[in-house]
Amino acid sequence: MQYGAVLEMLWESRDPGAVLKERFGFDDGAAASRWVAATLAEHWGVRIDAVERIVMSDGNALAWVATPSGRMLAKWSVASALFPHLAEVARLTAWLDGKGLPVSAPVPARDGRLQVETGGVSIGLQRVIAGELLDTADPVQVRAAGATLARLQDALAVYPGAERFVAPVPLAEQITGWLDSRAGHLPAVARGTLRAMVAAAPGRPLPRQLVHFDIRSANILWAGGEVAAVLDFEEARHEHRVTELARATVLLGTRYHDWGPVPAEVHALFLAGYESVRPLDPAEAEWLAILVRWQALAMVPPGDDPTGWGPAALRLLGRS
Repeated sequence: MQYGAVLEMLWESRDPGAVLKERFGFDDGAAASRWVAATLAEHWGVRIDAVERIVMSDGNALAWVATPSGRMLAKWSVASALFPHLAEVARLTAWLDGKGLPVSAPVPARDGRLQVETGGVSIGLQRVIAGELLDTADPVQVRAAGATLARLQDALAVYPGAERFVAPVPLAEQITGWLDSRAGHLPAVARGTLRAMVAAAPGRPLPRQLVHFDIRSANILWAGGEVAAVLDFEEARHEHRVTELARATVLLGTRYHDWGPVPAEVHALFLAGYESVRPLDPAEAEWLAILVRWQALAMVPPGDDPTGWGPAALRLLGRS
């Protein structure tokens, strides 16, 4: 087996070799590769020809591996508090795959488990799905992503294990809590405008359900003229459908480094794709306008703003 795995960080600007040792306990990529090969052989009966690359983020790591039956992806975590949630996510993803949704389904281990806890880690295995990250400059891809989100939400609304995921606080409380505690760096006029919009919002409670809650370019693969897969359900939780729709609309262009806001035209295309499957009712449409502005303001960093989140958010508020 080849042991020369390339080490990378997903989001952080850290030395990956140091992170591999500090967080995961491996002296180098060769040691990590040997562990991956041994673990997959023991629990999945998979023979590894090479570990190609290992990518890390927080307490999680992903290893792309070559096997006689094709490329696979091993994904593990050392964050023990997350282990029950990761097992739930594996069951959810397998269920969605069974319903025909474009997801990266877990490969069952020899004993049938979809997520295996062993030696202080929780690990799962998937097959690598060919595709490119969603291109928000392509209107066809953007509309298709919106339609896929609506279909995914329809399926998640009837998932039988939904009660095992985290539930949200009411919308108005979420936004006012954020305004009170985390928005001090924003212009007072922007905070005041958003607060007034929340005060005037429809009073009818919106339904909550299980949602993905991390829809963005980095988590959508495109191949063969369609969405090939929606990835990474680790953020799945109970939320309002329009909250996820607003978040996805604002963050759709997000990849891994130096991402910025997408134009309003992309917002409109994504929403049109979504509503081609599930039109919004008037209350949802009013809330969506508020939530898109909230999500845009939430992305404005304190201090330097090299990718232009501040001007984009102010344009949405009509304050440019």
